[in-house]
Amino acid sequence: AYSIEAANAAHEHEWRVWQTTKLPPGKVLIPGVVSHATNVIENPQLVADRIERFAGLVGPDNVVAGTDCGLGGRIHPQIAWAKLNALSQGAALATQRLFGG
Repeated sequence: AYSIEAANAAHEHEWRVWQTTKLPPGKVLIPGVVSHATNVIENPQLVADRIERFAGLVGPDNVVAGTDCGLGGRIHPQIAWAKLNALSQGAALATQRLFGG
């Protein structure tokens, strides 16, 4: 698996590399869809949009939503849990739209 930062302002634009780079067979991409770099809690719709962007590039079966780096020690635990909740809700939205039902 390739785990990449993809939600914070320093790296969010880098999804474009997957327009010309093929994911090797047997590998999955774990893009960070919530950021450790801000206390702002991502909207689940934004999380879903980020997941769907990568799914469109490498295939929905090859994407596992993750966080940018670790959340522990960087942000308050309540904010970290809220970000993980947004990740879960966003993943559910993306799954529904990508796979139906």
